[in-house]
Formats: sequence, C-alpha cells, structure tokens
Amino acid sequence: MEHLLKINQLSKSYGGISACEDIYFDLYPGQVLGIVGESGSGKSTLLNAIAGHLAVDSGEIIYLDPQGNTHIVNQLPEIKRRWLMRTEWGFVQQNPRNGLLMKVSAGGNIASRLLDVGQRHYGQIRDTATHWLEQVEIDPKRIDDLPGTFSGGMQQRLQLARVLVTQPRLILMDEPTGGLDVSVQARLLDLLRSLVRNFHLSLIIVTHDIGVVRLLSHRLIVMQKGKVVESGLTDQVLDDPQHPYTQLLVSATLTP
Repeated sequence: MEHLLKINQLSKSYGGISACEDIYFDLYPGQVLGIVGESGSGKSTLLNAIAGHLAVDSGEIIYLDPQGNTHIVNQLPEIKRRWLMRTEWGFVQQNPRNGLLMKVSAGGNIASRLLDVGQRHYGQIRDTATHWLEQVEIDPKRIDDLPGTFSGGMQQRLQLARVLVTQPRLILMDEPTGGLDVSVQARLLDLLRSLVRNFHLSLIIVTHDIGVVRLLSHRLIVMQKGKVVESGLTDQVLDDPQHPYTQLLVSATLTP
C-alpha cells in the first residue's frame, strides 16, 4: 500500500530552541497516528507545520492525492494549500470555538465549507448539512441553532461535521478531547472510531492523553524536546516502552 502522507526530515526552530528536529514518518490510508508528549514537546508545532499554519525551516511534507499525484505540501502556493485544507484535508481545533463560526447556525457552519468548494444549491446544501449532523449524533432539528447553545462535546462534534462535509481523506486533530469530561470524551472517541472505520479516514491526533491514543491510534509517536524518542505500533510502544521518557509517560498513566 502506498503512503497517503510522508514527513521527511521536518525541522522547525524558534531562535536557538528546536521545536521539531528531523521528524519523519509515513501515514497510510485508513490509519490513525497518535502523537504524544508533554507540553512543550513539539507535538502541536509538528501538527501545525503539517497543516501549513507554520512555515518549516527544512524538510518535506509529501502528500499522495487520489489520482496518484505527489505534492510537496510545504512548497505549494498558498492558494493551493488552502484549497487542499478545504477539500481533501481537515483540521479540528482543540477549542471548538476556534474551529466554528460562533455567530452562524449549526447548518450554516457546515454550509460554509460547501460554499467554499463551489456548491450553491440551497436545498442540497441544507440536506447535506442535515445528513452530517446525523452522522455526528446531533439532532437535525438543531440545524438552525447557534453553536453557543451547544455543550462543549456537541460543539466538538459540530466542528467534526463541518470538516467531514467535504469528505476529506486526512484529518489533523489537536487535543480533540481536551476540556471534555470523561463521559463526553468516551462518546467522542467512540464516534471517531466509527467514522474512521466507515469512511476509511486517516487521522493524526496530537494529545497528552495516553488513554486516547491507546483506544484510537494504530501507530504512535512519542515526542520529547522536539525529537521523536520512540515510535511503532501503539500496543507495542505502550505495553513494552523502550525509552525512559515513554516509560515515564506510561507509568504516570497507570499510577492511581
């Protein structure tokens, strides 16, 4: 199977501090990759660099599109990179308020992404918005409600619907369960698992929560001080961690 995304020797520094140093990995269609590490490990910098929110100092972000064409994403013109993020890629913010139009209805949030890609038929757009609200377990009767009237978990699911409406192949997620209580987290993770399975999505999930990656990810990268210190199959890494830092993360999770 050919890779969907290849990260090749990606580096990003701020002054003399290396936020990401010589990062490389492959991601395949339908695969979930977890990136874990403490605050300041470089995991969010890496995710934002892949999304094009940050310019990298060196390295390549290589994407293989559905037609089999290869694109070096960090060398694309800005307009093409933005189009990619609106269509075949998506980004889910940690705080859903940063990923939603808070003064626009739930349906309008989903519609805005469809309008971005050229859809103009009001009836079809509304039907599509209704469908995706159902897919993320939001009552379609709330299509005209503002996101501010939703709970935090519902806002996160609405943000997911907004991203999913263009049927992307790759979704980048920054701490998607952050700030949610345990029962809401569990519901969101169950939803993500079914979406990955049903739509053959590839996900990259940045989190500090070992429980999230154990439940959701196929492969795992552990970062410390801008470097990948361990990587491999999730169960393998978590059940038999080799690096002292990974051992510390796992033991901290197991400690009551």
